[in-house]
Amino acid sequence: MKRIVTILIAFAVLVSCGGAGRKVAAPQAVEPQFYTYRVVAEYPHSRTSYTQGLQFIDGELWEGTGEYGHSRLMRTDLATGKILEKSENPKDEFGEGITLLGDKIYQLTWLNGKMHIYDRKSLAHLATHIYKGEGWGLTTDGAKLYMSDGTHAIRVINPETLQQERRFGVTLRGESLQNINELEWIDGKIWANIYTTDYIAIINPENGVVEGVVNLSGILPTTERDYKTDILNGIAYDKATNRIFVTGKNWSKLFEIKIIAQ
Repeated sequence: MKRIVTILIAFAVLVSCGGAGRKVAAPQAVEPQFYTYRVVAEYPHSRTSYTQGLQFIDGELWEGTGEYGHSRLMRTDLATGKILEKSENPKDEFGEGITLLGDKIYQLTWLNGKMHIYDRKSLAHLATHIYKGEGWGLTTDGAKLYMSDGTHAIRVINPETLQQERRFGVTLRGESLQNINELEWIDGKIWANIYTTDYIAIINPENGVVEGVVNLSGILPTTERDYKTDILNGIAYDKATNRIFVTGKNWSKLFEIKIIAQ
């Protein structure tokens, strides 16, 4: 357990947690709950999908992928991994996190500073919003958008005006946790991949405190890895059945998991 904390702290640096809007409380030195996992089911996943965003909603699995010339937004069949419909990004854009809210799909780009908005039913492009900084992960609580940018910060965005309403820093044991990546909203908490690691942080969105750490080391067997296999990235939650799915960039599998407290 101490080793897990040490590895995570290696990505944490004490930095300012200032931001726009509501004043952010000072970091709290809270001891997180640690979890391991059990694989419940395995599903096929395309080795050519550089997963940046993942969401399961109303029985549908949506995925956003990255890399220049290969970035896309797509709806896939969970059981077979087959692409049912897709929208390609321009070749000069590196796709990042996605989320669905109401009848719209929101997709970030990495360095282009663009958030694309699509019609959920037709995948027609509705608008492009310009933002400052990098785009990494994106999720929603059903009312607001939550966006990560690769730092310790998460931005809270109004989905109608697309303006930032507040910003909070993520802290682990009172220290700022960097490299917050793909995001998912699960039971009132934000689950976040920590870039380049096999860990997921469970974050309180009110104060940014990491209340849990999920260790997914070894979930993709070495027999399923090749030279293209990249890091863990992609969390989706099926609220209707309380299922949690995870995958990674160019992984051959998508896993349904149960987490187990240590």
